[in-house]
Amino acid sequence: MEYEVVIGLEIHAQLSTRSKIFCGCSTTFGASPNTLTCPVCLGMPGVLPVLNRDVVEFSLRMALAAHCEIAPYGQFARKNYFYPDLPKGYQISQYELPLARNGWIEIESGNGPKRIRIHRIHMEEDAGKLIHDDNKPVSYVDFNRTGVPLIEIVSEPDLRSSEDAVSYLKSVREILRFLEICDGNMEEGSLRCDANISLRPVGAEELGVKTELKNMNSFRNVQRALDFEIRRQRALLERGEPIVQETRLWDANRSITLSMRGKEEAHDYRYFPDPDLVPVVVDEAWIEQVRASLPELPDARRERFMGEYGLPSHDARVLTSSKALSVYFESVVAAFPQPKIVSNWMMSELLRELKRDEREIEECPVPPENLADLLQLIEKGVVSGKIAKTVFLEMYSTGRKAGAVVEEKGLVQVKDEGAIEAIVAEVLAENPSEVEQYRAGKEKLFGFFVGQVMRKSKGKANPKLVNDILRGKLSG
Repeated sequence: MEYEVVIGLEIHAQLSTRSKIFCGCSTTFGASPNTLTCPVCLGMPGVLPVLNRDVVEFSLRMALAAHCEIAPYGQFARKNYFYPDLPKGYQISQYELPLARNGWIEIESGNGPKRIRIHRIHMEEDAGKLIHDDNKPVSYVDFNRTGVPLIEIVSEPDLRSSEDAVSYLKSVREILRFLEICDGNMEEGSLRCDANISLRPVGAEELGVKTELKNMNSFRNVQRALDFEIRRQRALLERGEPIVQETRLWDANRSITLSMRGKEEAHDYRYFPDPDLVPVVVDEAWIEQVRASLPELPDARRERFMGEYGLPSHDARVLTSSKALSVYFESVVAAFPQPKIVSNWMMSELLRELKRDEREIEECPVPPENLADLLQLIEKGVVSGKIAKTVFLEMYSTGRKAGAVVEEKGLVQVKDEGAIEAIVAEVLAENPSEVEQYRAGKEKLFGFFVGQVMRKSKGKANPKLVNDILRGKLSG
């Protein structure tokens, strides 16, 4: 039997506010354990939480960017469960009256653009963090993260493959980062993802029994975990065995999912309205104020890059994968107005080096104006394209400007016809057999001669002059 994969994602994004959702404690990452806490986020008796207005505003930005319907009236609820990292014995979240519903985000799937529906977006507080001791059978609790503001973005079960799920997760991350409300760092836990996955016979309307996957801290692990779970569930169905509704953990070291616990239902959490928090009221004026402040979002910028700069879809998608990268591109183009050449250099030379060093574009040692200077040197014929790549590597490793590198290393392109003719004569004299074969009709050898001349000139000879002089000498 053929089965269809059905996936929905629950994405938790940590909002980049300076303080926590219900108190004034800092949200700084990496502080010493239990130093960023107070009686409110620790749930001490007699304290009252107060909602951080920036949390609502940041949440509204994401809700509007995802084309959601904003609720005029929202309410916080207590989600009751017991775990060592939850000091109050409950988590403050939203249940029956979330901030937003019924949105959508468009992704690139294997079959072209696809719209993924958003079921809801709601605000909540984060729990603490358990730290396990590798040498002793004990665990420690760090409450610094307790009360850090989150939004949970819940999709409808519209994803049909692990590739689509990763594409959707990347799209959400791009939007969050363009809005500057979340840094999207999965390794630090500021962007986390749980996946609900089930299989059903192709053509069936009813959903199959689902499992929830947790502990996936990278795009690669999300895809690997989903692919494993698809294989596991398909094998069970083909053997006629039932799928158990449960929560499973992804073990990246063993590349398998492991049963963690039975899947909770909403009633297991005994939700009820939080009596310490007033309702959240969002009027139209506030919504329109936030809407007017939204920046150009990834899809709109992608379309503009294709229209304004004439870039192919692939180039535009790469260059708008982050706001900072797109700003860098436009800064280079402002100084060197040849967008496709700029795009080629960024996607090949620049992004290759950043990826190797695991750096973001914000950490790039070559500022936009320096890359533009290098491209101008190529255009003016001061350096060849090949030499320019060597110059770029030196610029990247030292932070120096193109002109200084070219001058110090003597990399100025040779445009003296006499000098190039002398090198060509040497090459032809050293390779009489190849000259004879070329003149007998083996024209593919022309590239061999060009390579030899460029090698002898240490890459400095002007390529056009080399080609012209070679053709003249070889035809004689």
